[in-house]
Amino acid sequence: MINQRANDRFDKGRGAQFNPKNKFLKGEYIQEHAEGIDDWEQEPRKTEYIFDDSRTLVNEVKSPDVGMMYSANPYQGCEHCCIYCYARNSHEYWGYSAGLDFESRIVVKKNAPQLLRKFFENKNWEPAPISLSGNTDCYQPIERKMKITRQLLQICLEYRNPVGVLSKNALVLRDLDILKELAKLKLVRVFSSITSLDEDLRRVLEPRTASYKSRLKVVETMAKNGIPTGIMNAPLIPGLNDTHMHDVLKAASEAGALWAGYTVVRLNGAIGPIFKDWLFKAFPDRAEKVWNLICSCHEGHVNDSRWGTRMVGDGKFSELIRTQFKLYCRKFGLNETVMEYNTGDFRRIRNGQLPLF
Repeated sequence: MINQRANDRFDKGRGAQFNPKNKFLKGEYIQEHAEGIDDWEQEPRKTEYIFDDSRTLVNEVKSPDVGMMYSANPYQGCEHCCIYCYARNSHEYWGYSAGLDFESRIVVKKNAPQLLRKFFENKNWEPAPISLSGNTDCYQPIERKMKITRQLLQICLEYRNPVGVLSKNALVLRDLDILKELAKLKLVRVFSSITSLDEDLRRVLEPRTASYKSRLKVVETMAKNGIPTGIMNAPLIPGLNDTHMHDVLKAASEAGALWAGYTVVRLNGAIGPIFKDWLFKAFPDRAEKVWNLICSCHEGHVNDSRWGTRMVGDGKFSELIRTQFKLYCRKFGLNETVMEYNTGDFRRIRNGQLPLF
């Protein structure tokens, strides 16, 4: 159900404009209609941090089309407020909504460093790349204070375990010292998510993220310091940013990116009504066109869970995107470099000391 508010107000400081019902909670009390004399006051939301002592950190990724084997997420929920974020649905498992709750109720796994050390000490662990930000951004604003991601990188360096980073935040530059050491041992790749170069679009699509200029600066800085780097031009949203692909890939290549990837937007679960509500308020002049184009990429639906096609879509429009992406990557020399992570130097550290043998 799309939220209908009496004044149809659009909050530019947020992505989601309302809280949809959590499918796991039967006794929720939420506002779905604003009619009547008992309208709720709409007050600006302040970000709330929930500190959690988690039991696990590293998750095995069994999806065959994601491109990662393991992921670790020090935070759940994300203050970046990207309206399309596929991680929104996972917030329902914590008892919150995938809408405004996802952006304003951030779960902080304060014991993440201890969990990672324990994980690496397990004798059954075979070294493999672990992706930070497999779900939510590991460099979202609270990281500036908590420094959990920095600690995780330091632990990966100590144990010599490969790690990948994906972020929309320029805060990753703070940890350049650790990233350089990881790169010397072929243990890291850093990707920046760049959806467009249009700042006006970014402010509505990803309202609390670093500017595109800042993200390209991240790519440039990584490249100059010998840290393998690339970008994700994702998601591509037909009618909003698909035509920006050429300029994004060109700018990324000029900044020093070696690789690029993309996905076509898909709106599973609660994300569908959240995105549609946002779309018709943010871009009323083209909302119908954009919505129909998204449907054309997923056999008439926006909800797509088919392995192999859910990330890139199918149909004529998706094929056009795929063809252009390959063409631009060849033109700008992207995805020509092969890098294998170093898993041979992994070591366990018992009681704070390296084993003698």
